[in-house]
Amino acid sequence: MAKIQLINIKGEKLKDITLADNVWNIETNDIVLKRAIDLQLAATRQGTAKTKTRAEVSGGGRKPWRQKGTGRARQGSIRAPQWRGGGVVFGPTPRSYAVKLNKKVKQLGLKSVLSYKVQEEKLVAVEAIKFEEIKTKNFLTFLENIKVEGKAIVVCAPEELTNEAVLSARNIPGVFLTPVNNASVYEILCYDKLVVTEGAVKYYEEELN
Repeated sequence: MAKIQLINIKGEKLKDITLADNVWNIETNDIVLKRAIDLQLAATRQGTAKTKTRAEVSGGGRKPWRQKGTGRARQGSIRAPQWRGGGVVFGPTPRSYAVKLNKKVKQLGLKSVLSYKVQEEKLVAVEAIKFEEIKTKNFLTFLENIKVEGKAIVVCAPEELTNEAVLSARNIPGVFLTPVNNASVYEILCYDKLVVTEGAVKYYEEELN
């Protein structure tokens, strides 16, 4: 069983907590991680690209010239694809890029990224996140106390996502504060450090067990 220090927002050690091996200490599955990342990136695509076919381009209702006797190739419409200003053949149309993953595959991807952070010693566990006022300096002091530098994602229980915490963190470059039920595999991988609260740890172990 893996163990990690639980610290408070001042950086003081409170106790050691034991992490469930089947959530935080599995062999990472790179293929599933790739599929989970593709799922997230595909969901961000709008899928609104659209071109007009020859049926949708205006004009071209009259045959350009008669069928025979001109010496030129026969043409039916000036809006055919071979004409300048004509319709597009096999162009893009609005579509959904959504990718489907089974629930167990999604869970395996999340377990893999959590285990990766533990194995790389990039996981920091804090007791809770609580701020009395909206002040960016307070959040920066919190990160300094827990010795987190650079890009970091802070994952907390939904009830800890107070207005004071959100507004204090949003202007800090490279820092992302999110509730545990909304943190994706892609987002966790994008940041160097993963900071989780005790409530988030319990949530992961209950949901992924």
